[in-house]
Amino acid sequence: MGPPAGAFDLQETALSSLATILPLAAEGEGFHQPSIAEFFPSAIWFEGTIFEINRIQLVRFVAVAVLLILMVVAARRARLVPRRGQNIAEILLDFVRINVAEDIIGKEKAGKYVAFLTTVFFAILAFNITGVIPGLNIAGTSLIGLPIMLALWVYVMYLGAGFKAHGFGGFLKASLFPPGVPKVLYVLLTPVEFLQVFIMRPATLAIRLMANMVAGHLMLVLCFAATQFLLIDSGSGALMPFGALTFVGGVAITLFEVFVAALQAYIFVVLTAVYLSQSIEDEH
Repeated sequence: MGPPAGAFDLQETALSSLATILPLAAEGEGFHQPSIAEFFPSAIWFEGTIFEINRIQLVRFVAVAVLLILMVVAARRARLVPRRGQNIAEILLDFVRINVAEDIIGKEKAGKYVAFLTTVFFAILAFNITGVIPGLNIAGTSLIGLPIMLALWVYVMYLGAGFKAHGFGGFLKASLFPPGVPKVLYVLLTPVEFLQVFIMRPATLAIRLMANMVAGHLMLVLCFAATQFLLIDSGSGALMPFGALTFVGGVAITLFEVFVAALQAYIFVVLTAVYLSQSIEDEH
């Protein structure tokens, strides 16, 4: 049976009331609404120097340290009959090697890129997952600097593979002047290919990754800040049902953000493998 006839009207009324309450609550002192300032925290150490460390950079250091420790421990305790931790590590490593590198680039050519693709995947996954770790609560990729560095790394590998496979002139010719196209169309097609190959690919890699992490963080902050205000700070029993609603929403978004963290790492590494494959193949 479907929901009662008035269920959808009741839900719409509740959400409409919540949408009215939260902006008004934001004007008070109890409600902490998310803002862009979340992604520009003040310095913790070495303020005003090139070595300045803030909260997001500290989260990145923690993610790198934990990832390295887990990988070193898994490698040192590797056994012929793997245990649970080794099983998980091997599944993920085989996933990148087989389902990404070999399936997209090909078994013959994938070997030299497996380590690179594996590093990119695990690094992004570690930086993304910090957004839902208590005490860290923000993704290391939610500020554009790190996504740009990762995209530039991919960009250099992509160009280097293409230049090595075809030579400088051959790569430019294959990329900017696709074969089988009437020459008169190159006037329109070549500028578009230039933008796609040399600008759009690294830019979209960085922006897609950052935008998803920023959106997830803002939703989580909104839900749990609203929960605290509605259940605790407001002191109003009438608002408690709305607090329960925002709490359930926050838990659901947290679980969804775990999925998004893994999905964005997967999308990034798949696109990287696709670009590498296109750079070394005979025809684009």
